[in-house]
Amino acid sequence: MADKKASKSKKAKAGSKKPGARKTGAKKASAKKRSAKRPAAKRVAGATSGLDKSVAQFRDSLEQSVTIGHDRIQGVLDDAVKRGRMTRGDAEKTVKELVKKGRKQTDALLKELERLVKQARKEVNSKTKPARNQATKAAQRARKKLR
Repeated sequence: MADKKASKSKKAKAGSKKPGARKTGAKKASAKKRSAKRPAAKRVAGATSGLDKSVAQFRDSLEQSVTIGHDRIQGVLDDAVKRGRMTRGDAEKTVKELVKKGRKQTDALLKELERLVKQARKEVNSKTKPARNQATKAAQRARKKLR
């Protein structure tokens, strides 16, 4: 019984693997289609790769940062002082340093974000300028016809 099932499955597999020009031709056609599409894809990727890399770097910076509120830091260090793990002066100094470093990081991230937005605006303006000029000229022609 098991031999019959094995022979049937072998026959089914053998029947499904018919060598033919269609499969090979289909692979060649799809390879041709892919190679025909590559130059356009490279042009698009090349035009935005600088911005994409900057956005990726910004995203990495955000992933590396941790946001903890001033109140939470103060509460944790107050608890450490109550338990005798830290002096009040050391706790206040630590809070000030952490807040100062956090503000520096925030300022740096905001500066980078503003730079990215400015770069993106420039790219969008340069890409849309021809269309805007064409629309402006068409509107001027339409106004002249209405006069």
